Amino acid sequence: MTVVVNGERRELHDETTVADVVRTLVDAERGVAVALDGEVVRRGEWDARSVPDGSRVEVLTAMQGG
Repeated sequence: MTVVVNGERRELHDETTVADVVRTLVDAERGVAVALDGEVVRRGEWDARSVPDGSRVEVLTAMQGG
């Protein structure tokens, strides 16, 4: 299946979850927020929330700096 992750098209397995997508992008899950088709997905739902074909996923990480 094809989804758009942070603006980039990606081919993923049919049973991919939000947690799977996050793990492909970042090493730690602290300071990470995820939106699936414009809706924020709570961290407690990541493992159970499937990513449908054609979805848009945005994974944002907190950055420190000044």
